[in-house]
Amino acid sequence: MRDRSKPPGVGAVIGWTALAAIAPGAAHLRAGWRRTGLVLLCSYTALLLALLWVGLTSDLAALAGRLVASSELTGVTVAASLVLGVAWFALIVHSFVVMNPGTLPGAAQALAGGVAGTLAVAVLLPFGLAGQYAAVSQSALNDVFSAPSTPRPANGTGGGGEEDPWAGRGRVNILLLGGDADTHRVGVRTDSINVASVDVKTGNTVLLSLPRNLENVRFVPGSPMAKRFPTGFRLPANPDGSREDLLFAVWEYADSHPEIFGGRKGQGTKTLVDTVGYTLGLKIDWYALVNMWGFARLIDAIGGVTLTVPQDVVFGKYDEGLVKAGTRKLRGADAMWFARSRTNSDDYTRMGRQRCVLGALLSQSDPATVLSRFNQVALATKELLRTDIPRPMLEHLVPLALKVKNAKVTSVQFVPPLINTGYPDWSKIRTVTAKALRASAVTRRPLTATAAPSLTPKATPKAAPATPRATAGSRTPDPGAPKGITDGC
Repeated sequence: MRDRSKPPGVGAVIGWTALAAIAPGAAHLRAGWRRTGLVLLCSYTALLLALLWVGLTSDLAALAGRLVASSELTGVTVAASLVLGVAWFALIVHSFVVMNPGTLPGAAQALAGGVAGTLAVAVLLPFGLAGQYAAVSQSALNDVFSAPSTPRPANGTGGGGEEDPWAGRGRVNILLLGGDADTHRVGVRTDSINVASVDVKTGNTVLLSLPRNLENVRFVPGSPMAKRFPTGFRLPANPDGSREDLLFAVWEYADSHPEIFGGRKGQGTKTLVDTVGYTLGLKIDWYALVNMWGFARLIDAIGGVTLTVPQDVVFGKYDEGLVKAGTRKLRGADAMWFARSRTNSDDYTRMGRQRCVLGALLSQSDPATVLSRFNQVALATKELLRTDIPRPMLEHLVPLALKVKNAKVTSVQFVPPLINTGYPDWSKIRTVTAKALRASAVTRRPLTATAAPSLTPKATPKAAPATPRATAGSRTPDPGAPKGITDGC
């Protein structure tokens, strides 16, 4: 039954309509629509309590993982956002109407109607944005994670017959590659080669970096490449003395020589994945290839990254570009030139700079920044990434990635003096890798950092340097000790 008391003034109409946006039913109760008002207010309260219960009792990281892993859930999110947005819009309009604004003078009616209309549109926008974000993310996820799903092993650590996505293993190993990938190019040169080994319980991560110029690469015994190169990957040098038989060229060489694989094409990916795993003594679960210039667009999408450039970095075919020394925010192109320039630099210097860019991006891409630039980030990601990770695995990888964000991340770079890239000690590479993984698993506090690779040019040694003998009481830095990912940046 409606209240027939004195109609409210313009301030009350606007105020109660605005209150209805955050407390649905308030305007109806004021206008005498008690039954409708109570139903709306109780339903809203029950919804808030349900959301609070979900937030307090659920693993939000797991929920996020299930959302991005399932295309059906993403579709439901889009639909729900649109329905809720329209419902909230209609609620504001009806709340305004029940306040009987027709009793107001003409100017007051116009003012109240304008405010109510603006408010109705304002409450619709967040739901519209949520629906758009879900649709954009769905498109990006479909484009990037298009690999066919593989059956997941049962039991393992879950117990009770539960599926264990990690097959009872304590670590997940993902090969991270930076290269010049292009849809119109056969083969890929991988300038940046890293393996992220992640502890599935703690998120503690070791980033293992292999230099692009590693020579005499060994292949998995019995594989087609091992049969072609039984003593290591070796080809005649170019006329200028440069070499194309280095680790960075394995993918392209395998793609360019299908005859090695009985005529099967496109074997570069698997060959490099298997080769890197064999080199480190690890099983590589998946790979992710980052297009370097797509990476630059991602940096632009989040508004740039703040880096300390220790000295001027010259770049360009004719050395016409310059990234000046100093600490400041760099746009994507400058950040990539800082990471990739070879002028007055060796490969080990470049590896150190690339690690600094990666560390800056990880630390500075906070959720607020990503959300505020979501469309740009999603578009850049579609152009950036190529991977064999099946989308259903995101249900488990997203929570794991959130663990990594707050866990200990260390790095090992297999560069001189630890490893002579001209004559690599393959056993030592595997030993150092195993030691770093053990340290990551048992040590909770950050390890003592050792000196980062020098940022000054130096020649690549062709013979293993002599190892100085430690004297009593001396503290010779261990070049194989894991470092923090941003040490030396």
